[in-house]
Amino acid sequence: MTTDTAAPVPGRDHYVITRTLDAAQSAVFALLADPARHHETEPTDWVRGPLETEPAPLTEVDQIFGIEMFHENAGGRYDMHNRVIALEPDRTIAWEPGQYGSDGSWGGGGWIWRYDLATVGESTRVTLTYDWSAVPEPLRAEFGLPPFPPSFLEESLASLEEAVTAGGSDSPAEA
Repeated sequence: MTTDTAAPVPGRDHYVITRTLDAAQSAVFALLADPARHHETEPTDWVRGPLETEPAPLTEVDQIFGIEMFHENAGGRYDMHNRVIALEPDRTIAWEPGQYGSDGSWGGGGWIWRYDLATVGESTRVTLTYDWSAVPEPLRAEFGLPPFPPSFLEESLASLEEAVTAGGSDSPAEA
């Protein structure tokens, strides 16, 4: 494991954290593309698990996957329906969290999670971006964006590394 960067870009509305994981790029992507495993990338229990019993893997842009969430500041348990906004197998995956309205239409809040992967020898450099630049000011104030410091992303990448190396057959140590 190597943490390459650990600071937000000054004056911007996003955090960017990079870490090199001792795991194959395909294994890292497979975990990120599996909604049933998203809670494993979470350093707290904010992300609880998928809303579907057997969620489909993420394979295309505009695919929506449901996640059970929990946070005291949000009133406890709530559902998020994330829309995939970028997907290039084994290289990039990104989604915008949102929710369905009473009329059944989906709406996003404007923040995104993005993972960019690159092979470095037998390891994978993962760049995690949390971007809230498209969130309208009233929502920023209501949600207190960003809701966490950059260290949360560092912890998230540490959780991702732990999950992907915990017995995965695609990790370099087992190849």
